[in-house]
Order: sequence, then structure tokens, then C-alpha cells
Amino acid sequence: MADLDKKTAQIANGAGFIAALDQSGGSTPKALGLYGVDASAYGSEEEMFAEIQKMRARIILAPDFDSSKVIGAILFERTMNEHIKGKPVADYLWEDCGVVPFLKIDKGLEDIVDDCQVMKAMPELDALLGSALASGIFGTKERSVIHEANAAGIEAVVAQQFAVAETVCAAGLVPIIEPEVNIHSSTKSEAETLLKAAILRHLDTLADDRTVMLKLTIPETAGLYDDLADHARVLRVVALSGGYSNDEACARLAENSKMIASFSRALTEGLQRDMEDADFDASLGANIGKIHASSIA
Repeated sequence: MADLDKKTAQIANGAGFIAALDQSGGSTPKALGLYGVDASAYGSEEEMFAEIQKMRARIILAPDFDSSKVIGAILFERTMNEHIKGKPVADYLWEDCGVVPFLKIDKGLEDIVDDCQVMKAMPELDALLGSALASGIFGTKERSVIHEANAAGIEAVVAQQFAVAETVCAAGLVPIIEPEVNIHSSTKSEAETLLKAAILRHLDTLADDRTVMLKLTIPETAGLYDDLADHARVLRVVALSGGYSNDEACARLAENSKMIASFSRALTEGLQRDMEDADFDASLGANIGKIHASSIA
């Protein structure tokens, strides 16, 4: 219990950000391409995931990847089952880096309905949550996408997210609810206003022993999500980079003092497989430094 309390305190109050290292099957080829690994370098799904695991391990082993700036990290399921220096990845993160491990649990998105995409069914969710808890995972992350300001679609996304969150809480884990608003939406600001209202309605229905986190696109109106961050049932509000460059994501985040980063693409921007280790560590360290600064601004 003391360990759980320490992890909870770090996520609630830590001066840092949560690294998103959870690229899944659909996003892995693009992530590898940006890293300088062409599809011709792997001939199967297993080889593809082996390449992304090497990338993730290199990031985790970098000298700047520790709790002084990175307070948590979100893992893909396959990564949870991998090892670094002979240790399960979640154990290595917490015991060697002081970084709290989370797990991506969603299985992708359904087709667009009412300008939004809800999550696909997760028939093996209970078993996965059990494995996560046994592996030392603190919390989960589950992603939906909102493309336009459609009230019915947004309500469907939020209702599903909170239903999954209840299952996660019941299993003893802390869910990160992620209803991403597409940064290219023509109605992004309006969608964010509708999203905030829907989230508040559902937060107010949570039992007193339930705690959730929120992962949201950086809003057009600075401070829009401050009320969510202050809600009694919310442990922390984190921001996704959503396709913004590192510089733009950090600049936007710095205007929202009650959000911290949970970046993926912005974290790995400029990293290349063929870099010498010193250059790789320096580039990653610079990204971590910028993201950390914007998270504590």
C-alpha cells in the first residue's frame, strides 16, 4: 500500500510529465518511419514490434528519462510483457527510473458515427486488467476521437469512456480517459466546450471512492479545463500533443497551468535509429527538457 500511495502522490503532484510510449499496431509503422526505420527493414508484425521495442528501450535507458522530469510512462501491452536489463519493463520503470507505469488498453477505434469514433469492444478487458495489476501497472489509458462538435457523438464517446473507467477502477487501477479532439477539426473550440460539459456531467455521477485522470487535446481557450483539474474525482489532467510539433505543443501547453504533458510524437521528434548514442541522448534530453518546462510553467 505504501508503494501505491507513493505512485499516487507522484502522479497527483509530481513536477513533470507522462511519456506516451504506447504506439500500437496501427501507429507503429508511422512511428518507426519517423525514427528512420523503413517498412522494408521488417518482414512481419513480430519484427515490426521488435523494432519499436528497441526504440522504446533506448528511450527508457537514456539518462534524462527519470522521475526528475518524467513522472509516468504509458506502455503498449506488448511492451508490458517485454524486459529491460532482465527486468519486466514496468518494474524497471518504477524501480530503476522512478517512473510510474501505465498501460494502453483500448483496441482501436470504430468507424466515424456522429463525427466521432468510439472504442472497439474489449472482450478480454478483465483478464488484461488482472495482468496489468499483477505486473505493477498503476493505471490505464483508453482513447476515443472527436472530429467535430457533434453533441450526440461527444456524449457517446464520453459515456463509453466512463463505462470503461468504472471497470478499470473496480479492478484497482486508475483510468486515463482520453477523448481526443482532432487538432484539424473545423469546430475544435466548440467541440471542446461540449466535451468539457459532458465530462463534468459524468464526473459528478462518480462514487466518492472513484478516481480518474483525463488526457485531453490542448484547448483553443487557455484554461478551459481548469474546472476539470480541480474536480474532486480527478487525479490529474494531462495533454496529448495530437500531431502538433514539439515547439507548438509546448507553447500551447504552457498557457494551461493545470495540465501537464503526455506526449508521444512530440517526445520522439527528431530521434533517429542511426544516431550515435550521445546524439540520441542529447536530442531526447532536449525534448524532455522542453516538455518538462512547459508542464511546470
